Amino acid sequence: MVAMSKSTMARLAFFAVLCAPAGCHGGSGQQSLAQPEMKPAPETPIAEKKNELGKESWNPAWDRIVEEALPPDMLSASVARDVKPFCPRFNGLSEADKRAFWAYFFQALAGAEAGLEPTKDVHHPTQSPGVKDTVTKRAVRSEGLLQLTFMDAERYGCNFDWDKDKKLAEKDPARTILQPGNSLTCGVKILFNQIITQRKPLLSRSSYWATLRPGGLSYRVFAQQMANVPTVCRAEPSLGETEAARR
Repeated sequence: MVAMSKSTMARLAFFAVLCAPAGCHGGSGQQSLAQPEMKPAPETPIAEKKNELGKESWNPAWDRIVEEALPPDMLSASVARDVKPFCPRFNGLSEADKRAFWAYFFQALAGAEAGLEPTKDVHHPTQSPGVKDTVTKRAVRSEGLLQLTFMDAERYGCNFDWDKDKKLAEKDPARTILQPGNSLTCGVKILFNQIITQRKPLLSRSSYWATLRPGGLSYRVFAQQMANVPTVCRAEPSLGETEAARR
C-alpha cells in the first residue's frame, strides 16, 4: 500500500464530497444543476513545505470557498489574456479546471501575502504613515489570509464586522476579518473589481496587492508560489519537444 500524506488524503476526501452530488463515480449520471463541477487545486510550494514540517497549511476546503465565489465573468474568455502568464491554456479548459486554477491562484496569493496563516496581521507605518482605516478610525492594518482591511467592507461589500471584531483579541480566529471564508470571498470581489469592472490587467502596478505588482520583491515571492499551477494550464509541448523526450 502506498502511503499518503494527510494533505493528499484531505484532497481526495474533498474531491469525493464534490463528486457525490454530481454523479462522478462512473455511469452517465447527470451533474446537479445546483452544484457546478469543481476540482481541488494542487498545493503551492509553501503548502508542500508546511505539510512536510507538520505545520498548519492550506485547507483543501478553502478551494471550494474560492470556486463557489467565482462570478461567471472570471471563468470567461475575457480573462484569458490576464492569466496567460500562469495558465496559457485557460481559454480551452473546462469550467471545473478554470475554477481549480483560480483556487490555486488565491492559495498562491495567500502564501505570498500571509504565509497561509489565517490570523496573520501586519501594520505598515512606513508605507502608509498617518493613513487611517475609514471604518476603525485607527491606523490601517492588513489582516487575514489575503491581508485585507476593515474598510474593504465598505469598498467591496466584504463580510467584515468591526463592531464585533473590536471586542475580540487581535489574533482570535473568531474575528470576521480573520475567517478564511470571509477573506477569500472578499479577495474574489476585489480581483473582480480590478480585472472585470475596471478592466485593468491582473498584474498591474495599481493592483490592490503589492504581490501582483510586477517588478518588486513581493511579486517575485508570489510568482514563486505559482510554480505548481494545475498541469492542464500549461502549454502543450511542441512536436519537436515531444519527439526529443522520447529519444
